[in-house]
Amino acid sequence: MFLEEVIKSILISYLFTIIHRLKALMSCVLTTKKMFLDRLSTGETGKMRIWCNSPFMSVIRPRDHLKAQEPFAGWMIQKPHKVATFFGCIGKDHFGEILKKKAEEANVDARYYEQNEEPTGTCAACITGDNRSLVANLAAANCYKKEKHLDLDSNWELVEKAKVYYIAGFFLTVSPESILKVAKHASENNKIFCMNLSAPFISQFFKEPLMKVMPYVDILFGNETVSEAKRAFRTDDIAAIANKTQNLPKENVKRQRVVVFTQGKDDTVATVGDKVTMFPVVDIDQNTIVDTNGAGDAFVGGFLSALVREQSLEECIRAGHYAANVIIQRVGCTFPEKPNFH
Repeated sequence: MFLEEVIKSILISYLFTIIHRLKALMSCVLTTKKMFLDRLSTGETGKMRIWCNSPFMSVIRPRDHLKAQEPFAGWMIQKPHKVATFFGCIGKDHFGEILKKKAEEANVDARYYEQNEEPTGTCAACITGDNRSLVANLAAANCYKKEKHLDLDSNWELVEKAKVYYIAGFFLTVSPESILKVAKHASENNKIFCMNLSAPFISQFFKEPLMKVMPYVDILFGNETVSEAKRAFRTDDIAAIANKTQNLPKENVKRQRVVVFTQGKDDTVATVGDKVTMFPVVDIDQNTIVDTNGAGDAFVGGFLSALVREQSLEECIRAGHYAANVIIQRVGCTFPEKPNFH
């Protein structure tokens, strides 16, 4: 899941360069039985669960033929290639080499911080019926160092050239100072800074660094599991939460914050100007759904593919819905050679 968002949300664009930052993990997808998850933790598996630094990842071995995911946004746009840059941390090992190779094949300009302290992180998406759970050994993904990578002139020059930035909330657990440096640069130069809430535990346990970044967020992505926001705003109404989140303090007043919450098969909620609007997802026969893993990430990739072409919010959401609709009808994070999106 983590790698899916890393790669699929990287943007290949005619108009802009994007800097994307997240935890870099080697990922694989497994079909499992409930008893496998019971060995990790007790309780219901009806919702996505995440286990970090699990000893099970020492026996789950991604292999060379397990392909890292191509960029969904790049797939939507098709050309040109390598206009996007990704920053992350990996180990100097076999899995790190696989990530570099797959990023190259996907035409992603990956600028990794490579270190020897920890091996490249790994993540298994365990599919149990219609549910999914993530088992991760974060390892090198937790070792990103601002002063050893982001602050280097050669890397910061890439940041300065970018016009759109996308950073997932997971990175708040690693280097919030890196996020703030990029976010402030975007705000001061009237560029677009996007962030994803990623998972409920981010807003629950990393609320302080999240709220430090929030004033700089131009586009915020999330889903219906915004439990901390529900508590903070004392409402279960997703539309009301989107509206209240939009109105949180903001540094760059030249850009009104846009909030986008996906809700699976239900309408996507988004702030359009001063109003909250519901956008129906693509109608689909539920029997054709094969694998929902990575659907949210595909949505973001599709959304950004339209954003960098300066299309309307409505078109950005339509592109996101299309990309998500494609992936849920295929096994794993795969897609056809070319999109059929007009």
